[in-house]
Amino acid sequence: MQHTKVTLHTITENEAGQRIDNFLLRHLKGIPKSRIYRIIRKGEVRVNKKRIKTEYKLQLNDIVRIPPVTLEEKKPLSKVPDHLLKLIEKAIYFEDEELILLNKPSGLAVHGGSHSELGLIEILRQLRSDLTYLELAHRLDMETSGVLLVAKSRKMLQELHTMLREAHQIEKHYTALVAGVWQGGQKKITHKLERQQDRSKKVQVSEEGKESTSIFTPLRHYKDATLMNVQILTGRMHQIRTQLAYIDHPIIGDDRYGDEKQNRYFAKHHHSTRLFLHANLVSFTLNGKTYTFKAPLADELQKVIDTLK
Repeated sequence: MQHTKVTLHTITENEAGQRIDNFLLRHLKGIPKSRIYRIIRKGEVRVNKKRIKTEYKLQLNDIVRIPPVTLEEKKPLSKVPDHLLKLIEKAIYFEDEELILLNKPSGLAVHGGSHSELGLIEILRQLRSDLTYLELAHRLDMETSGVLLVAKSRKMLQELHTMLREAHQIEKHYTALVAGVWQGGQKKITHKLERQQDRSKKVQVSEEGKESTSIFTPLRHYKDATLMNVQILTGRMHQIRTQLAYIDHPIIGDDRYGDEKQNRYFAKHHHSTRLFLHANLVSFTLNGKTYTFKAPLADELQKVIDTLK
């Protein structure tokens, strides 16, 4: 256990705008939320020598008094192996003062967790230890490859989150190879999606769920499959995978929502060894400037396309 002393912390530009409770949850990692709210409520936390409420939003140069607390000893993060550092360094294909854009490899979680303590963001922070702030603007499934936005300032992160919450403010397109021949042309489809309350962590179509909308456009028809462009207008967990499986066009290589027999067939005859879902385009306008980012299809997915007729 680690026992801290009273500290006075001056709020930086990257910390301004946060609620005091969220700031403390980040600053005092390992402390339960109930304890955070208690020290605020009891007045142990002060901002500019005054008591505050949990919803208080921090301002630049505020001075926060953080009381002594007991923290659990945290193991330092493992040093990232060189091959992962090189993988992520190679994945970066755009960077400016506010943003880093990556073409995320399949098989790598964006955050460390149950699969590995090192996710993409942890690897990137070690790779770019010269930067004081790096946060994911959105997520991609571990199996999905493609465009991933990382903010280099809290201001940029907040602006991107605001645009993501408002439909059409950030245009996001995916490429998917689905089982079966798609009938008809472009279709705008809305389902209500809900996360199952069990260990499967799967998403299902349910009247109790939240409305989720995607625009599906066939790009190329093959004998047993269709190459699709998918534009998502909402950003629900597993949205594309769940919707396509529900309408009997599961994504090739999807071992969670897909068809096991079809996946085995494509693995054997078309060398398809992963989920065929790729975030290929992100486009948005910010402060009068339009950003459009395209991530080329991963080599292993292009090889699958080359085998199809």
